Amino acid sequence: METILIAVFILGYLLITLEHPLKLDKTVTALIMAATLWGLLAVGFHSGWLEIIGVDHRAFAFNGFGGNGQEAFDDTLLYHLASVSEILIFLICAMAIVEIMDLHRAFSVVQDFVSTKSYSRLLWIIGTLSFFLSSVIDNLTTTIIVISLLRTLIPEQDRRIWYAGMVVIAANAGGAWSPIGDVTTTMLWIDDKVTALGLAEHLIIPSLVCFVVPFAIGSIFLRPFRGYAEFKTDEDREVMKLLSSRTMFYLGLGAIVSVPFFRAATDLPPYIGMILALGIVWLVSEYITPLKDLTQSQKNLYSAKRALERIELSSILFFLGILLSVAALETLSYGLINGGDKVGTLRYFAEVMNAAIPNREAVSTLIGVASAVIDNVPLVAAALGMFNDPVDDRLWHLLAFTAGTGGSMLIIGSAAGVAAMGMEKIRFGWYLKNIAWLAALGFLAGIAAFIILKPAGL
Repeated sequence: METILIAVFILGYLLITLEHPLKLDKTVTALIMAATLWGLLAVGFHSGWLEIIGVDHRAFAFNGFGGNGQEAFDDTLLYHLASVSEILIFLICAMAIVEIMDLHRAFSVVQDFVSTKSYSRLLWIIGTLSFFLSSVIDNLTTTIIVISLLRTLIPEQDRRIWYAGMVVIAANAGGAWSPIGDVTTTMLWIDDKVTALGLAEHLIIPSLVCFVVPFAIGSIFLRPFRGYAEFKTDEDREVMKLLSSRTMFYLGLGAIVSVPFFRAATDLPPYIGMILALGIVWLVSEYITPLKDLTQSQKNLYSAKRALERIELSSILFFLGILLSVAALETLSYGLINGGDKVGTLRYFAEVMNAAIPNREAVSTLIGVASAVIDNVPLVAAALGMFNDPVDDRLWHLLAFTAGTGGSMLIIGSAAGVAAMGMEKIRFGWYLKNIAWLAALGFLAGIAAFIILKPAGL
């Protein structure tokens, strides 16, 4: 029975990886996989074919050892659902804030930072903007915003796709050192594997190295980033803004950035802080005036309710499916570890992996490389169930970095890359030939910087 559950998980993983060739939305696969795994787990448990690992890490059989088996099963399912819900509520509130900002054209304000005639200097401006903006919102939204900005600056698509590819690298690197910059770092933060201060302290320099190395090489050696051109004037930029754009830009960013401070002050889960942040942004959006002589019909175009309609619900449901699927494997009792303790499937395979590859840097690097092919959300979700190292352990920091930046090595390896691929029609082969090697150099340089700055044993 255990083999059947693992086979279903592997098959689901494979279908998610082949989303584009099969033209099958990965959300569909994730939802079916989650429900199937928990259904099989329930049938097998009630039939006495398998055991589960409860919330207290003890093994339970339905009518055998461990106590009340049915109560343990129900408690375990509710525990995992609560853990998943924390992440989903956090993401929904964060997405809503970003959508409210977008309705008010808040991100047109970032154009104020672009004032140059040099293609090389523009590369650094765009990269720096992507790096720091993604640490505040997220790498996917940052990529969409910056590429939209590039469209107003560089009309030639042949040159623009080079910048778009570099934006993917910078956005993923920027999201890796912030608890709100990437879904995977958010997962680690909410699960109390890392702290916001710990992430920033130990990953800001490796992330900067991951960003700077490919950009330095590109600006010096690659032809698309040489020469000069005329970009939009200040008058052109002001036309795109609303009366509320600047206020909503700084308010939205400030609200999101305040979440780690709220958690530090109250010791409440992060999603409570993000709920408060959304409430404040929503309140201001109800009374702010985006246009002169605003009519009621026009006001509805800038309402928070309209922003909520624009949230990508399929992404939320994908995370729901994936995280519940991983939770099912974490609950399934699979084998014994040293000392004779029964553990879940993921913990068991972690012990096997540690025995085969005792070097933690190698394991984290492999996870990062795998994230270029496989979605990093299930990879990190699996790692959460595999390892039980203490908060802010170097394993979690390195995992946050590799899972966040490894996806840059393929255009389909991250949400930011997929967004760029769709917006600019970037071909898989073109990215592999022209951008992947730069991303790989940055990835390896960042790992080297991390190991130098935080060697094993510290």
